[in-house]
Amino acid sequence: MSSAKNTVPFGQKVAFGLGMLANQMFPAALGIFMVVLVKDLGFEGWQWSLIYFLPRIFDSFTDPIMGFISDNTKSKWGRRRQYVFIGALIMGIAFVIMWQLYRDAGIDYNFMYFMLWSFVFYLGLTIFSVPYVAMGYEMSEDFHERTNIMAVAQWIGQWAWVIAPWFWVIMYDPEWFPSADVATRSLAVWVGIACMILAMIPALFIKSESTLDKDYTPLTLSNIGGSLKEIFNGFVEAFKSAPFRKLCISTFFIFNAFNTVAAFSFFIVVYYLFNGNAGNAGIWPTLFGSLGALITTFAVIPIVTWMSKRMEKKKAFLISQGISIFGYILLWFLFVPGKPYMFIYALPFFSFGIGSLFVLMMSMTADVIDLDELNTGKRREGIFGAIYWWMVKFGFAIAGGLSGLILTYVGFDSTPDAVQTEEAITGLRIFFSAVPIIGTLIAIAVMWNYSVSEERANEIRAELDKRKNKPKSTATSYYQGAKLSLLGGLDFKIDTSNDIDFDSKSKAQITSLFKDSLYKGLHGLCFSPYREGQDIGDQLSETQIVERINIIASHTKWIRSFSCTDGNEFIPKAARARGLKTMVGAWIGHDKKRNEEEISSLIELAKSGLVDIAVIGNEVLMRNELSEKEIIHYIQRVKLELPNIPIGYVDAYYQYIERPKLVDACDLILVNCYPFWEGSSIEDSSIYLRRMYAATEKIAKGKKVIITETGWPDQGTHSSGAIPSPENTMKYFLNTQKWSRDENIPIFYFSSFDESWKIRHEGDLGARWGIWDKDEKLKFI
Repeated sequence: MSSAKNTVPFGQKVAFGLGMLANQMFPAALGIFMVVLVKDLGFEGWQWSLIYFLPRIFDSFTDPIMGFISDNTKSKWGRRRQYVFIGALIMGIAFVIMWQLYRDAGIDYNFMYFMLWSFVFYLGLTIFSVPYVAMGYEMSEDFHERTNIMAVAQWIGQWAWVIAPWFWVIMYDPEWFPSADVATRSLAVWVGIACMILAMIPALFIKSESTLDKDYTPLTLSNIGGSLKEIFNGFVEAFKSAPFRKLCISTFFIFNAFNTVAAFSFFIVVYYLFNGNAGNAGIWPTLFGSLGALITTFAVIPIVTWMSKRMEKKKAFLISQGISIFGYILLWFLFVPGKPYMFIYALPFFSFGIGSLFVLMMSMTADVIDLDELNTGKRREGIFGAIYWWMVKFGFAIAGGLSGLILTYVGFDSTPDAVQTEEAITGLRIFFSAVPIIGTLIAIAVMWNYSVSEERANEIRAELDKRKNKPKSTATSYYQGAKLSLLGGLDFKIDTSNDIDFDSKSKAQITSLFKDSLYKGLHGLCFSPYREGQDIGDQLSETQIVERINIIASHTKWIRSFSCTDGNEFIPKAARARGLKTMVGAWIGHDKKRNEEEISSLIELAKSGLVDIAVIGNEVLMRNELSEKEIIHYIQRVKLELPNIPIGYVDAYYQYIERPKLVDACDLILVNCYPFWEGSSIEDSSIYLRRMYAATEKIAKGKKVIITETGWPDQGTHSSGAIPSPENTMKYFLNTQKWSRDENIPIFYFSSFDESWKIRHEGDLGARWGIWDKDEKLKFI
């Protein structure tokens, strides 16, 4: 049930819905007017195919780019409104100009003229529709309120399909216009201007917050150009989400199977029911589309909305599409020459297919976007909306192309006033029923195991809300901001004159230096074992450990692991096989039984000769899971078992400064040092790291100090003055490694691979610390 907080005012829903009316009126009018190209202007079937296909292919590729731009726009108007307004203006004007076609100009000229202005129109449609759809996804976080928003929008939008079929009556009535091509020239002006105004309404009246202070990727030409790779990766990543993949594929088959044969209803009514006489057909072609849209508006959308709340969205979808199949079967029998009214009985069933599709699919897409945010830490309405509508539009292009091919295949004669053969009309009827039935059956099969139920969606929303309620910076949960100053660590005089000066270097030069430094090799790397889709606690295979070790082995001398169970015990074995030294950790915490398993496995690995440094616990004190006394007890136990192996405990550097007994208990002082978490700027990070090290070394009582973790994320939330970015990551890496080599400081860099599971536990920053990405591809280079 929607709370008052998540309920969107009705006026806002109507404003969004008026944009939907424009968004649907343009394709509805196009579908009607396109008949004129074949029937009255003499376009061939292949020309029909190209006009449908090429501009929509162009549109489908500009959509994801527009999604990236919209998602990353900083402005006082928010991310979407300005684009909706500009796009409305372009597509309205282009639509008017596009239809100024004259028979005397000739088929070839009209074909090229229409094609070129189609590209302009679809560019405007992209600029409008991608941010417009994203606005709808952003309007509510409530599971059912999202359906209400889309239901209102689709209810208003459906009037496009009620109104548009009446253009056929006007176009072919000589009392209105002397010919259909003259009619389209005039009607296009009214449609273009009216829809342009409607499309502007969401931009003018839907509220949005300023994004001037948001941490978005800068919209430079370089970044937009570079975004193509990110868009492609985002497309691939989105399709790894099984629920989203199911939504896209099922929409593709239903919507585009319908559109492949939609225009055939005009030809079937005129040529089958009225023997080719458009005048005698009168309003019957119009009634087919208009009555179907009215039924959708007043019956299907309210019923489907009610069904989705009573039986959830997936079941409502499956039942609705099953009803539509029955309707397509009825249409085969109820197209009866001499009795045109018979097909009306099939329309209530037929209308459930497209009528339910976008009410449910757009609502379910918003749920999947929540799931994506949970898994990636990113809010990507624009990208997901663009990808979803890419599938629709790419399929629409294919549908238009197939329409022309089917017309050619069945032998339809596009010559004005031609008499059609019985075989041609029978062929159209077969395709009209068969194609949508097959497409719908495929969609039902795809959606059968769709997994985002209401219960799951609410769990996701609760977890996201919990994450949002955490402090804005997660630094306080790791290293207390400016902790070093409280410990007197800023008093150390540090010489950084040998650091790399980045002020005079371009990004390309920094990237080249990063590559050279990486291939020189690191002292140590923290090993990330979990692949995409895995989570902490999952059983890891030896094969995947070996494969990941092989990727990084040539770049490091040491490997650090964090656990000795669940397959992590394969890490030291795989590292040894590649000639690497090992710092092997036992993961301990509040679960005493698990602690025993970890420590027993560590001892066994060490006695097998696979451990160079043994570590008991990682940041246990910082997590408040065990006391200092309990940790020291575990360290002493392992020392008795492994007298010839150095033993230590890993925590934030300040834990050692504040705990002299812990220093005494360890053979080595193993510290995690993150200038990032203490809010250091990238410019000050090098000196900050060295002061952390110096402060620790001062209290180490002559014991060797090893930095067991340090790094810099390349994406995520700012931590005070510390800004995540690929360039800052490379800068931090370069000066850290230079210091390590120049002064023989042992450092284990964090981390080898990005790991998406960390987002669910640590927020958006958790997953972006790797030198390699989650798919094991080297980043930055």
